[in-house]
Amino acid sequence: MKGYLVLSTGDIFEGEWFGCTEACTGEVVFNTGMTGYQEVLSDPSYAGQIVTFTYPLIGNYGINDMDFESVKPACRGLIVGDLCQEPSHYQSGRTLAETAQEFGLGGLTGVDTRAITNIVRTHGEVYGLLTSDPAAICPPQPLLGAVAQVAVKEPKSYGTEADGPHIALFDFGYKKSILTCLLDLGCRVTVVPYHVSPDEINRLKPDGIFLSNGPGDPKEMTPYLSGLKTIAEKYPTMGICLGHQLISLMYGCDTERLPYGHRGSNHPVKNLETGKVYLTSQNHGYVVKTEKLASTPLIQTFRNVNDGSCEGIRHKYLPISSVQFHPEAHAGPQDTHHLFEQFVQQCQVIGERSYA
Repeated sequence: MKGYLVLSTGDIFEGEWFGCTEACTGEVVFNTGMTGYQEVLSDPSYAGQIVTFTYPLIGNYGINDMDFESVKPACRGLIVGDLCQEPSHYQSGRTLAETAQEFGLGGLTGVDTRAITNIVRTHGEVYGLLTSDPAAICPPQPLLGAVAQVAVKEPKSYGTEADGPHIALFDFGYKKSILTCLLDLGCRVTVVPYHVSPDEINRLKPDGIFLSNGPGDPKEMTPYLSGLKTIAEKYPTMGICLGHQLISLMYGCDTERLPYGHRGSNHPVKNLETGKVYLTSQNHGYVVKTEKLASTPLIQTFRNVNDGSCEGIRHKYLPISSVQFHPEAHAGPQDTHHLFEQFVQQCQVIGERSYA
């Protein structure tokens, strides 16, 4: 069945439908990873987006039951150049097309993904409509309130028998791999809604706070910054991606939209304190501006080698730090997994000590 990707720029791409054939709209973004399409389609940070895979062949090792990053995908659709219908892997349980159908995702294959990527790189914020009508028009439709759509509603505990530190994981759209990393390091973890109050956190008696990744504009979380700051200043705190941006906003920094985002598994970042460069997995459309850092108690710790953007910060006096990239990196390099280990060690040493 023929399908069309109609862009807000006026460009139209024809391809073959797979998955759900109902029309859908979303921001069009691209991911440069050669592997990891299962993790990408199930990453809550892609909420409301149509993901274009720049690597030509997608679906060749199928879909398994272990590598999902969430209960169900939050993205709207998938665009691939060459969809593999007969995957080959001993863990494969179904095809990408079958998975898209199961979860109601629209998909288009047989299109020029390089051309789509070039359009996004040229225009920046681009929206798309997956449709059977090539004459349809796609107006810009930014997704608001994305975090509320993907975050948990009630706290949930994991690793209750572990004897390591107790971590309160704030869910803005967390990836399962973050939870897995903390559990593998012996932590007890309570996943909490993003809007939980300081009093509720104190009753949990955590040893540390983890602010997760998530979708959307970080400034949509402005009403919650005061409470988050109160919590972060009482417990050792680490943030990833959106969590990194929120920590920066807490202390008076600003954020801005990147021209076309960082999404892939091969982004080099430099540790400004050691000079070492790491390859990292990333998925974000916004970045922390560094102009106001000097007037805050924050220090930049990592910088993107490609465009010089801020990739990490830490507090000068308190055990608060964050990175823009994903140290858990599923899929992708795990060069920076030691950041999880450092955070857990910090929680073990400091425990519930108050810094307020």
